[in-house]
Amino acid sequence: MSNFIHSIFTPLIAITLTACGGSASTTPIPTSSTNAGTSTSTGAGTSTVTVPSAPTALISTAGNASVSIAFTAPVSNGGADITSYLAACSTPGVTINGTATASPVSVSGLNNGTTYSCSVTAKNSAGSSTPSVPVAAIPTAPSSNTGSTNGVACALSYNAFNSSAKVMANSISNWSCTSTIRTLTGNGIPDHAVTSGNFATPISTQNIVINMPVKPAVTASAGVNMSNIGYVLNSVKLDPGTAGSCSSTATSTANGGGCVMVNGKDPWVLEAIGGAFVFGTDESNAHVQPNGQYHYHGVPEAYVTKLNKGKAMTLVGFAIDGFPIYARYGYSSANDANSAIKLVTSSYRKEATPDAGRPSVAIFPMGTFTSDYEYVPGLGDLDECNGRTGVTPEFPDGIYHYFITDTFPFIQRCIKGSQ
Repeated sequence: MSNFIHSIFTPLIAITLTACGGSASTTPIPTSSTNAGTSTSTGAGTSTVTVPSAPTALISTAGNASVSIAFTAPVSNGGADITSYLAACSTPGVTINGTATASPVSVSGLNNGTTYSCSVTAKNSAGSSTPSVPVAAIPTAPSSNTGSTNGVACALSYNAFNSSAKVMANSISNWSCTSTIRTLTGNGIPDHAVTSGNFATPISTQNIVINMPVKPAVTASAGVNMSNIGYVLNSVKLDPGTAGSCSSTATSTANGGGCVMVNGKDPWVLEAIGGAFVFGTDESNAHVQPNGQYHYHGVPEAYVTKLNKGKAMTLVGFAIDGFPIYARYGYSSANDANSAIKLVTSSYRKEATPDAGRPSVAIFPMGTFTSDYEYVPGLGDLDECNGRTGVTPEFPDGIYHYFITDTFPFIQRCIKGSQ
């Protein structure tokens, strides 16, 4: 049990001054920056404010590297409004604090599996109360194998005509779940406007039938590279890679310059976004494969706009391993749904120097090829598969989940679970 340091208050010393008319005034003089009370003088008399009494009935709730301490407010506020509460969680030699203006108080930055003794003090204008009776708390990491996703996006059905000139077809998607399998059926036609893009092949209907686990589990610590990553809820495929490539002797982006846009066999694989080549993507970072399949290479902008959630965690689809996929925004603290929303960042960057044998940077700037990027653990918010474990609006107890980001890899290139 940690020792708690009690504030020591020195009584106020009253000095009586005799004025010209023989009247007297009493002025309190504090002898410490923390006082047992303050006095206010009025024509009717003097009112003294004291520190509050201690909070009571503490209850701790474990989180991932955090705890939440609920409590009953003090019986007495000391004659002044309570402005804040401080929760102090201690182990031998270490105390970590959290503050709030009401119950509960969250304390983060703790070590999972460690027992902490946590108490709460109340503060008003006169100072802080004595600490409450402490409660034990043990932070616990959520499991990566966080149970079932059943009940989330398990009864979605859409069938409506898309009148965009580049589409002119019904968009059809249906999601259903059993106790073990999540199933998507659809036709791969987008349910949003498609107004730009230079498509070599018109958009055409597909026969989409995809099964994925309802109870996803992390099975690969470093991820497994995949080309078929997953699907947006509208049944449009997520396909971040390309079939284009360049030879080591490539000299131009033009035909005959040593690069091909499809069926590439050379070692330098092209990126669809941000490189020297224009793949004809539209306003949703999508284009069309030779078989007519419309697919996304980055954030599905028009679909996100249609959902109209603004700056919020937005579920847009599922990976083939069954884990959910979110677009762009996440919690600043992965395991705290009350933390601020932020633009989530990947942990990839362009390499400082090109790889040996790479075609000229003067012709093909860095970022043209997939191999121009490197993963740096901890550089951003996400792991090598553009994912992390944490809470989401749909999974408040925490789950591993992926993000589509504004920078490489845009859509993840690997999955952490099994199919």
